[in-house]
Amino acid sequence: MATDASSLAICPESYRFLQEYVYRESGIVLDADKHYLLEARLAPIVHQMRLPSVNDLCALLRGASDGPLRQQVVDAMTTNETYFFRDPAQYDVLKSAVLPALIAERQDTRRLSFWSAASSSGQEAYSLAMLLLEMGVGDWNIRILGTDLSTRMLERAREGRFLQIEVNRGLPAQYLVKYFRRTGLEWQLKDEVRRMVRFESFDLRKSMSALGPFDIVFCRNVLIYFDVESKRRILRELQATLFKGGYLLLGGSETTLNLDDRFVRKIFGQTVFYQAP
Repeated sequence: MATDASSLAICPESYRFLQEYVYRESGIVLDADKHYLLEARLAPIVHQMRLPSVNDLCALLRGASDGPLRQQVVDAMTTNETYFFRDPAQYDVLKSAVLPALIAERQDTRRLSFWSAASSSGQEAYSLAMLLLEMGVGDWNIRILGTDLSTRMLERAREGRFLQIEVNRGLPAQYLVKYFRRTGLEWQLKDEVRRMVRFESFDLRKSMSALGPFDIVFCRNVLIYFDVESKRRILRELQATLFKGGYLLLGGSETTLNLDDRFVRKIFGQTVFYQAP
């Protein structure tokens, strides 16, 4: 059944239901003015299921207990904006200061552990893996965990295949030549990079006690989607996953200020790292 833009419009009752549903399933807070975002994100599901409108999708969600439809909606509402070496200033600090100090400190154990929370399609975790290889620790015991709520993104991340437009965003040309091979219209990451990263499903609202300890946690451009109490709880859990002196990296518009006073702010040039006490 064909649908047009007007038929996708969400009625007030359905919008309130979706606000509650999305928050319950993902923790994402949708403000009262996000109608267009919901309509745009859910339109492909409406078309795929040949439903007359988003309101009809809401009716199905109200009565559905099956996982596939729920996961489709969660995947649709999860923001998956990412690219290689995003926030270059942070990677510059990692390369010039933080990782060299960490490598020197761990010469006896030759073990390093990292977490890319909300890893999306994997560019963040793979950027770190390539940086570590460039720094000469490829023969160390390196553990990089990438987690996300979207099963669709996790599948993509595990495959390690990227479109031309994706490798054009942030990836240095020499890394493309060294760590990828061309496969048709896509670029395939080589095994030496892929085997450094493990991707798993994880909801940041859950207990993190079984994770870690980590030397560095990337949780960038994630907290902005949660309410204040959820942010505080997540920061508290993240701090507990870090080694003493380990670092938390947040997005440029995010901070621990007024949320968690246990982290120590470390300023490196134009960027801030948050150190666990």
